[in-house]
Amino acid sequence: MQLVVSELLKELVLLRRLRHPGVVQLYGQCYDNSAHPDIRVTAMLELGSPLEMIQLLQTTWEERFKVCLSLVKLLFYLAHSPLGSIVLLDFQPRQFVMVDGNLKVTDLDDASTEELSCKDDNDCMLDFPTKSFILKCSAAGKCEGINEKKNLFNAYRYFFTYLLPYTAPPGLQPFLSDILNATGDLRYGINETLRAFEKVLHLYKTGIYLQKRPPLLQEYISLQGFRTRETQDYKCWPSYSHLGCLLSVHNAEEAAGICNSQPQCQSFIVTQQRTWTGRPLAAFRSHLPDLIPDANAAIYIKRSASSREKL
Repeated sequence: MQLVVSELLKELVLLRRLRHPGVVQLYGQCYDNSAHPDIRVTAMLELGSPLEMIQLLQTTWEERFKVCLSLVKLLFYLAHSPLGSIVLLDFQPRQFVMVDGNLKVTDLDDASTEELSCKDDNDCMLDFPTKSFILKCSAAGKCEGINEKKNLFNAYRYFFTYLLPYTAPPGLQPFLSDILNATGDLRYGINETLRAFEKVLHLYKTGIYLQKRPPLLQEYISLQGFRTRETQDYKCWPSYSHLGCLLSVHNAEEAAGICNSQPQCQSFIVTQQRTWTGRPLAAFRSHLPDLIPDANAAIYIKRSASSREKL
């Protein structure tokens, strides 16, 4: 029991020292030596929801990328923390929670700042179930970057491989493949990985990733000053709404391309709603709904649909 208390106190010290958006907040703690051993140490932590990978796989690519980017930023911090390079020895998805849509590590009882001592490179073996790596033994007799590399490969095998590639925008897939290959072979350290993720984020937010193609918006009639009533319509996956097809887009041109690729789609509106990247959400419709005046909105209707409806 004394060992359990000691481990908990060690974890609380880490939570106090590590201040980062990716580390769950410690609000307070108390130690009562006269209390029963089971309740001698009490801590109040930020409340989060357990990370459910199956549920996460059903979300949009943009939300899954956010989780991976948050994890990379956390691992960058742990590699350069005030306490030295920190490794999560029992790195599992169950160590993380979601707080207001953000990933946070909540279990630090197996975290360590110790780096493996060595005499030569053969002492710096990093073993995983499917791969092994030999790292460099430094002149100081320590395995260079072993804590950082262990965290990074675990992030690759538990998070990146499942969350990054699936339903990713085609224009970003080569960059994501590079990240997967480089982290899966440990050719990247955490610094290079963070730069690669930030490059993908830049390409996505600016729309540079969009593949060049003939303009599609000219196939639509634009009705400025109108929006549609939110009603149930055809579903698409993954959608930001259970009522219909609501997707993140860079602009109306990209929305037109999505509408053209969906046989049910006859119109769309780029809404005022924004995702965490600042991109607007577009609602796609299978019919021409009632229009509501809105000076800040515009609805785009396929010319073919417009002619059929004789608008």
